[in-house]
Amino acid sequence: MIYYQTLKIEREDLEVFSFIFGAVIGSFLNVLILRLPLNQSVVTPRSSCPSCNHIIAWYYNIPLFSYLYLKASCAYCKEKISSQYFIVELLSAVLTLALYIKLGLSSELIFMLLFGYTLITLSFIDFKYKAVPDYLLLIALILSFFVSSYPLIESLKNAFLFAGALVLLNFIITFYIQNIKSRILKDDSLKNQEALGEGDIPIIASIAVILGIKGALIAIFLAAFFAIIPSLYSNFVKKDIQTPFIPYLVLGLICEYFFNLESFLKVIY
Repeated sequence: MIYYQTLKIEREDLEVFSFIFGAVIGSFLNVLILRLPLNQSVVTPRSSCPSCNHIIAWYYNIPLFSYLYLKASCAYCKEKISSQYFIVELLSAVLTLALYIKLGLSSELIFMLLFGYTLITLSFIDFKYKAVPDYLLLIALILSFFVSSYPLIESLKNAFLFAGALVLLNFIITFYIQNIKSRILKDDSLKNQEALGEGDIPIIASIAVILGIKGALIAIFLAAFFAIIPSLYSNFVKKDIQTPFIPYLVLGLICEYFFNLESFLKVIY
């Protein structure tokens, strides 16, 4: 009984640690999100307020806590701090905790954390710049093979199958937009519009590597569903025809990975 209680306490301690560790990593991911697209060093200089450029003291840079304590405002100039900082730290913390609960202490956990942190970085860069660094996409694709439960040959087959299908789908939809929709709407700006971004291809390939064919189909369907309302909002309210799709692909992947909707659908049908 005492041994069981000791194990329970140790596991609870590790769960708390994993959450805190994830929040700390999330703080670093914010640095990557801001600096990598600008080709700036992620080590120096120290973090500073984007409004007043004041160097942020360490006690004002504690993940999650500082944002709440300062009420989302700079401690020096009182300008509002972007909610992105808090959201990234919280997502990283929750993801780290969830992966630890699912996988325990294992090599798979390490690779899955690296993969997850890369996806978070890619998602928020895509939100901010609507373009992502190719090397991050390559890193995500390579890491996906380390966490896949499928044999290497089958993982490669699934990756090529979904990547090829996406390229074909992109060609068909893009042809429709540029040659048919642009004429119907008499909108010349559509003649240069691409239906899907090139960055979506390696992410979809990574999803297929990890989830397999059926799981990947569900994840991509969920991604398209999640993107509907933001896409409509961008088109009709913000008048922006570009909608970043990587964040929704990641959300679809997370839903299928943790909740295994493929098995749930098998039970229903």
